[in-house]
Amino acid sequence: MKRIIVKLAAVAFAIASVSGVAIADAGDSPTLKRIAERGVVNIGHRETSIPFSYIGPENEPIGYSIDLCMKIVDAIKAELGMDDIEVKYTPVTGQTRIPLIANGTIDMECGSTTNNLTRQKQVEYLPTTFITGTKIASKKGSGITQIEDMNGKAIGLSSGTTNEKAIKAVIEEKGLDVKVVPVKDHSQGWLALETDRIDAYGSDDVLLFGLISKSKDPSQFQVTGRYLSFDPYALMVQRNDSTFERLGRVVMAGLMRSGEMKEIYAKWFEPGPTGINMPLSATLGTAFEVQALPD
Repeated sequence: MKRIIVKLAAVAFAIASVSGVAIADAGDSPTLKRIAERGVVNIGHRETSIPFSYIGPENEPIGYSIDLCMKIVDAIKAELGMDDIEVKYTPVTGQTRIPLIANGTIDMECGSTTNNLTRQKQVEYLPTTFITGTKIASKKGSGITQIEDMNGKAIGLSSGTTNEKAIKAVIEEKGLDVKVVPVKDHSQGWLALETDRIDAYGSDDVLLFGLISKSKDPSQFQVTGRYLSFDPYALMVQRNDSTFERLGRVVMAGLMRSGEMKEIYAKWFEPGPTGINMPLSATLGTAFEVQALPD
């Protein structure tokens, strides 16, 4: 009996030691400690934010943002000395993504999220990975070229997005008679446009091009109008965790400094697997250079 107790104690000590090493390596980071204790990194992803984060042919999340997040996962494994960390994906929407980061349900949000000062009250952002802006998509022949052409018509907007806020502000400023139809996500909004339940759908131009590329008849649709907002995308992490934030910033800066960031961008945009052909803009290229901080 004594021998069994000694063996059990040795096993318990070994487990505690392994766990202790991982948690010690996590330093003062709540996120890293949580990942070390669970052996899991929880990634929030969008299901239809093409080509940033969407469900691919193998029914798994893929995209530009997913690739970037997986680089951070590699850094987490190295930091904790844990090669067997599991990646768990959690789908998020425009309304749920910020609360799920804030309460620690997900460790990173890898989608198409705009960094702004209001959101920074609840979450933190890593360096800018894409620059876009709000535009509107409609069917060709609809006569819609600008938001002002929407007078007396209906527009779909994804709830909880910067696009919703920007377009509503323009409608109010211009005194337009536009019916706003809230939708849960991009797929629901696009279906409403395809079936003529709305006259236009508003979102970031790159997402609109992505939705068009996946539609049954891309030749039916157009993206028009001036930019109604300026939207720098970035990966989201939890606030008040400077250690984990720094880890993410180190990874992003390294990708930008080495040129690998441009290679990952080209994989998805020049042209990408979805048919989107958006060469790296001078503005985004400069952003990469500025954020490529030295070691």
